[in-house]
Amino acid sequence: MELYIDLEVAKAKSYGVKVDQIYEVLQVLFGSVYLNQFNKYGKVFKVVAQAEPSARDSLDDIGDIYVRSDAGKMIPLKSLVNPRFSKAPTLVQRFNGAPSAHISVIPSISNPGKVISEMEKIAKEYLPSQMSYSWGGLAFQEKESGGASTFVLAGSIIFMFLVLAALYERWTLALCIIFSLPFAIFGAFLSIWMTNMSANIYFQIGLVTLIGLSAKNAILIVEFAKQKREEGMDAADAAIEAGRIRFRAIMMTSLTMIIGMLPLVITSGAGAESRRAVGVGVIGGMAAATFLAIFFVPYFYVAMENFATRFKKKEE
Repeated sequence: MELYIDLEVAKAKSYGVKVDQIYEVLQVLFGSVYLNQFNKYGKVFKVVAQAEPSARDSLDDIGDIYVRSDAGKMIPLKSLVNPRFSKAPTLVQRFNGAPSAHISVIPSISNPGKVISEMEKIAKEYLPSQMSYSWGGLAFQEKESGGASTFVLAGSIIFMFLVLAALYERWTLALCIIFSLPFAIFGAFLSIWMTNMSANIYFQIGLVTLIGLSAKNAILIVEFAKQKREEGMDAADAAIEAGRIRFRAIMMTSLTMIIGMLPLVITSGAGAESRRAVGVGVIGGMAAATFLAIFFVPYFYVAMENFATRFKKKEE
């Protein structure tokens, strides 16, 4: 139950009582009014006007409250207001300043993106035109990050290319490493497609991490092939030798990462879906980057070296 007080404005004006004065009296009766503060004993004390609890136990107590009119007469408050009880919710939730109803959904599938789209279809079909809907929590973050994730992913790849080009002082070697990234990205998206999951914000965070991990494996091959190339070996022999020697290091690094992500995949309880999204994406991407890119990175190195050689001859 909720207490409503209807103010008779016309009657208040006929008695010469100001409306704001009535509201102030009601606030003192049912709530409190801050007046001022004073200092004593080295502390600051607030002065708050409030009716005694015994003076506001029931609606009949309103008859004991008076307000002063412009003529100086004391007018009983009960002659100016009509209190009544009405049914109302115990808690009124608001969203962006408007009354709202909070709906929480526990999906039966591990694809929150599909759940969001289905709920939007239902809302457009059944909600009246005077009502609207908005997302909150993780659903809001997923909707907001839908378009930004592409720019973040592209920016991370471009930044990595610039760093590698500055490190090796050759853009062809940097391209050899960048060409290995599509295998990791393909493996990550294939893994979430096979597990019926969505590319939510947690998967996107794992994807950015995966880019660095897959590039590290390619760097191991390219760096060693560059050293062999400087020792006088041709491009093909240097790439094959680099892949053979660095195979164990690449497998140890990748398997360590994959095994370390397994607890995220088999987890349960609160927040399990978010951890699975990271684990499944990273494991699928690392598996693809390890077992596919390890054969293609030497090929990319040979192709880039041959291209650089032909380009250099044309310049000469």
